[in-house]
Amino acid sequence: MKKIDLLNLKGEKVNELKLNEEIFSITPNDKVLYDAIILARASLRQGTHSTKNRSEVSGGGRKPWRQKGTGHARQGSIRAVQWVGGGRYGTPVPRDYSKKQNRKERRLALKSALSHKFNDNEVIVMEELSFTTPKTKEMITLLNTLKIADKKVLFVVEDFTENVILASRNIPNVALIAANELNVLDLVNSDVVVFTSEAIKKIEEALK
Repeated sequence: MKKIDLLNLKGEKVNELKLNEEIFSITPNDKVLYDAIILARASLRQGTHSTKNRSEVSGGGRKPWRQKGTGHARQGSIRAVQWVGGGRYGTPVPRDYSKKQNRKERRLALKSALSHKFNDNEVIVMEELSFTTPKTKEMITLLNTLKIADKKVLFVVEDFTENVILASRNIPNVALIAANELNVLDLVNSDVVVFTSEAIKKIEEALK
């Protein structure tokens, strides 16, 4: 079993936590992880882009002039693409960019991301994450204690507490996520991931 130090809020080692090597210490599958990241980013796109084509622009129901005899090039509508105010050709239309990945690959991608973090020593595990007051200085003190104040930090907890949410929401490089919502995009976008021991248990239960 893989082991990692378990820290308290003072940054002191209080115990060691055994980790499931089949989750936190596999040989990462970078191809599956890459696919998962691409799919996750694609799902974030709104897909609401839209412009009007010739059939959608109002007006232009009759010919602007007769076919012959005017000296002008023949035209059928003032809403054709070559006219100012006309429709666009090859217009973007609203679409859903999200794609799906099968369950086995999603789990493998998450295990790969977790293993990368543990292999690169970018993981901290704490007994708990709780503050007595909802003040930002509580979180800043913890970050300084753990020597990660200059990092992009992702806190993974079993449950949110109001004090923790309020203490962290004004710090731009800190993000909170529940263990059951953990995803590869948040993992790879962080420099350091701080887990609570209960969050580790939830993740192991979900991925075993």
